[in-house]
Amino acid sequence: MKVSKQNAEHYVWGGKCDGWHLVKNKDVSIIHERMPPHTKEVRHNHTRAQQFFFVLKGTAALEVDGIIYDVKAHEGIEVLPSIPHQMMNRSSEEIEFLVISQPFAQGDRIAVEKDKD
Repeated sequence: MKVSKQNAEHYVWGGKCDGWHLVKNKDVSIIHERMPPHTKEVRHNHTRAQQFFFVLKGTAALEVDGIIYDVKAHEGIEVLPSIPHQMMNRSSEEIEFLVISQPFAQGDRIAVEKDKD
């Protein structure tokens, strides 16, 4: 079966951001996410999951272990387990990206108190 934002399981996070589960099983998760301008997620890390963030549209700011990277469309960054990170949209345009987690990251997230923004 083909999957897209139009038929995938949808959820809202952070009050304004969207996520669509393109693949969701115990071994891997692929989520298409959308962040409006000037939004950010909570800085956190995962105990087991490694993640790969791949920007589809716009320019994201991804903080990884204290370093902020500007990640443009068709660029990505891998984040290993236990490394604090935070996705941010510092621009005036919405961004879209894929988050690929292996294994499935839900329930594996630990919030880190200090934001890097």
